[in-house]
Amino acid sequence: MDQLFNIDFKKISSHSKKEVLERKKFFELFLKAGLPNKKDENWKFSDLHTIICQNFKQIQNYDDFKFDKKIEFIKDFDHNHIIIVNGVFKSFDLSFEEKDKVKIKNLNSLESSSNLSSNNLHNLNKALSIGGFNLEVEKDYKCKKPIIIYNYFASNLDNKIINNSNKIKLNQNSELILIEYNFGAKSKFFNNNFEKINLNNGSSLKNFVIQKTKCNGYFYKNISGTQDYNSSYQNFILSSGLKFNKIEINMDLEKENSNCYILSGLGLGNEEHQEIKTQINHLAPNCKSYQKIKNVLANDSNGVYQGKIFVKDIAQKTDAYQLSKALILDDLAEFNAKPELEIYADDVKCSHGSTSGSIDEDAIHYLMTRGIELSNAKKLLINGFLNEIFENLPEQYIKTFSEKIIKEQIDGI
Repeated sequence: MDQLFNIDFKKISSHSKKEVLERKKFFELFLKAGLPNKKDENWKFSDLHTIICQNFKQIQNYDDFKFDKKIEFIKDFDHNHIIIVNGVFKSFDLSFEEKDKVKIKNLNSLESSSNLSSNNLHNLNKALSIGGFNLEVEKDYKCKKPIIIYNYFASNLDNKIINNSNKIKLNQNSELILIEYNFGAKSKFFNNNFEKINLNNGSSLKNFVIQKTKCNGYFYKNISGTQDYNSSYQNFILSSGLKFNKIEINMDLEKENSNCYILSGLGLGNEEHQEIKTQINHLAPNCKSYQKIKNVLANDSNGVYQGKIFVKDIAQKTDAYQLSKALILDDLAEFNAKPELEIYADDVKCSHGSTSGSIDEDAIHYLMTRGIELSNAKKLLINGFLNEIFENLPEQYIKTFSEKIIKEQIDGI
């Protein structure tokens, strides 16, 4: 592990001696345990140690990357924006009426890092984090426009590691639509990101993750959050096109009548590996969670879903649903699923399931008898398979935009 990571703490930035020592402490903890591997139950389907060692001879930390592209803003709908370049918060722009209600600033990478973590990638993040953003929405404010996070990765990132972290807080009865829009160079790099979400009483966060361009990067993102009374969290994952991507979501429904929705529609192609791992903890009565994950797998791609629903003994009247489905287009493609229920309350409604199968040859034959070419017939069935996810997108303009992105990705499979 020492030979794999070539880390220069001077490149992070000019920190105090105390902070440098603290960072080195976390890095030594990371080196001691190493990258997670299949011996860890959480990584049994995505052996990160093997994957990274097979694809990187040496990984270096942040350097002076050149910001070599002018950001082309989305014109499909009106929005505010945050610009992130190589994991570093650069700027933001809000409409006049929202500047006093939505607070966005740079996040000090070590401001909450004093506790050791059981997640060794978190120790790595705290050792090398170059910051991120801290976003807070004021009480009773309803965002007029969505905020798009333009998450841009420049060229010259080969064999580099980027660590950053973000915080999102919605105060009482506030609402926010947040779109993470990832794009940029096709370099081979490792991105390690941690995000903390805090939803207060009556608040609502709708979060969309969209991958614009294919990328040879290796991505890990950990999202953890707490939900107060009557809060709502919705996460729509549409991030196809990455060489490796693992998203972990851990949400605590701490107070009554909170709800959590996670939906994903992915099209994976040649040598692409993506895992979604969720744990929804029902810790109070009358809460609801809904998860639906759909994968279209072509060539030798690998899709993984691990989902757990935990229901505490006091969490009566829980309503929890979980389903994963995979459409496998080629013999070399693989889908692994591990759905789990851990229930200690007796008055609940919980279900989980997983299915996978190949494309319906009878449906293909039917469409071809109607004059539709084979390739177009397959695309129609793939679109139909994923359409259920798009039907659940709450805003029509986001639905239209997302469908266009996914169509481009499917055409490239």
